[in-house]
Amino acid sequence: MEKRRVVITGMGAVTPLGHTVQETWDAVRAGACGIAPITLYDHSSQKVSLAAEVKDFDPTRVLDKKEARRMDRFTQFAVTAAVEAMAQSGLDLEREDTSRMGVSVSSGIGGISTIQSCCESGQSRGFDKVSPFFIPMAISNLAAGHIAIRFGLHGMCISPVAACAGGSNALGDAFRHIRDGYAEVMVAGGAEASITPLAIGGFTSMSALTTASDPARASIPFDAERSGFVMGEGAAILVLEELEHARARGAQILGEITGYGATCDAYHITAPDPAGAWSAACMEQALADAGTAPEAVDYINAHGTSTPLNDSGETAAIRKVFGGHADRLMVSSTKSMTGHLLGASGAVEAVFCVLALKDSFVPATIHYQVPDPACDLDIVPNEGRQADIHCALSDSLGFGGHNTCLVFQKWEG
Repeated sequence: MEKRRVVITGMGAVTPLGHTVQETWDAVRAGACGIAPITLYDHSSQKVSLAAEVKDFDPTRVLDKKEARRMDRFTQFAVTAAVEAMAQSGLDLEREDTSRMGVSVSSGIGGISTIQSCCESGQSRGFDKVSPFFIPMAISNLAAGHIAIRFGLHGMCISPVAACAGGSNALGDAFRHIRDGYAEVMVAGGAEASITPLAIGGFTSMSALTTASDPARASIPFDAERSGFVMGEGAAILVLEELEHARARGAQILGEITGYGATCDAYHITAPDPAGAWSAACMEQALADAGTAPEAVDYINAHGTSTPLNDSGETAAIRKVFGGHADRLMVSSTKSMTGHLLGASGAVEAVFCVLALKDSFVPATIHYQVPDPACDLDIVPNEGRQADIHCALSDSLGFGGHNTCLVFQKWEG
């Protein structure tokens, strides 16, 4: 059976760089940094002082006050991004078969802010008196659930949880669901809001986060002085649609997903395989799925977390897959600007890939200063680049050894 084609017809985002896709992309093009001292809580007693927060976020822009109070911050981000994406898609839900429309939205940790606050109130007031909304605010699938409820989407509604690879898994699973004939439309992406004392403390104790105090030397992927990632927060949601369904209603097509790969290192609970063997296999699987030769790839949005092991291992994997073509690839990490949004990162970076192809612009890896021989790729240092690109990859790698890769193609209609 011939595989159906899957295109993107809407995108929404809430990120450390902006409250919409356009605000965020304008900041990316300008090489802006969303990292600053933490303001969401008093960090003075903790080692980590920096994060990439969503600034001045007002959930009542799309939610009424009662709804907003009954959602964790990660769900507020997800619903806000979904409203933007659905509006751009132009879908008229009254004309659609909503049993053929679904949701796939990841979160790595879910409502950890709610978990922390309810634990604190339970200890002081008694655990039987915690909010009746504690569980539906905390569980990771409720971002997807709220989106389905808001738009009345009755198809498959799932929440892949795969740490920092989850957002890409959510998109890849949605892509296959449409391609294989189970749906016409999927609303897919990721959301995260883990800038809390407990979450930051947990990542600090395992030495995953940088303790740098200078935002310009904190999230520095591929730099020899990298020392850990910077926690970010936000959401990105994409509307994926079967090509002929989109054409039949005259939709604006922003880009196309053509391939998806998913593997596991099966190596360590947090550390990636230093040889990058299975992340390389993941890229190879995605390219084979897309029917795309390695030499046809122009740009990779790297996982690029600014941790010593990730960036060198990812470089090794890219060199294994692309051979001599690796020297002609542009490979940047937008986490230098956004920080690391955990389960939302793959979705945000998918938006960047679609716009990079659409606008012929490759984002930079900002704040790069000290070369590392183990990361010897063209990482588009410090300034973005106008380039005629037609195929982009997005890599996402997560704790537990999860690897995902998505292949995007420029829409040339």
